[in-house]
Amino acid sequence: MPARPPDPAHHPYVPLHHPYGARFHARVGTAALRRELLRGASGRVIEIGAGNGPDFAHYPRTVSEVVVVEPERGPRRLAAAAALRAEVPVDLVPGVAEALPVKSEAFDVAVASLALCSVRDLPRALAELYRVLRPGAELRFLEHGLAPGPGTAAVQRALDRTVWPRLFGGCHTARDPLASIEAAGFRIVAQRAFRVPVRGPALPDSYRVIGTARRSPD
Repeated sequence: MPARPPDPAHHPYVPLHHPYGARFHARVGTAALRRELLRGASGRVIEIGAGNGPDFAHYPRTVSEVVVVEPERGPRRLAAAAALRAEVPVDLVPGVAEALPVKSEAFDVAVASLALCSVRDLPRALAELYRVLRPGAELRFLEHGLAPGPGTAAVQRALDRTVWPRLFGGCHTARDPLASIEAAGFRIVAQRAFRVPVRGPALPDSYRVIGTARRSPD
């Protein structure tokens, strides 16, 4: 069963200011990955933590509307310019993923693109995404997370307890997006793990996964 939806009163909208982290994450997803993430999306879409809008150019015309919930003022201003260039309607809304300011069961697709690493309360954010999706609707995700090897995973956990979130806008490297998505009640229907860069030394955020999960049809 999915987690109980959070009470928005416990997560009031609090403006954030992590400009370096926002700029960093705008660069770590390539255009090819963003196209793969959004291919075949249709209907109404909600995207969390879109930063300065690098996904907007890759939404197919089968999408009728994208509602973007972005907590940071600076990236929201940049995203407004990207929204004007998009081929689909994009509506920017201030807010946080833990208390989405939208109605329940109102969307056909949810998108989390390098966003789940930095939400303050991951289970609440995923419960909110579950709440706002229609039964049987999709969650598209492109995230980084916990390394498969115990040595690197231990380094990631140590970084998460110390400097990494401070340097990179609240980002955490040791979260397990697949396990968290399943724990929220979604069923993962497709996923592909990969590393960036493919060769050479791995970075704490090198371990990526892209895929699709579904809300139960109820």
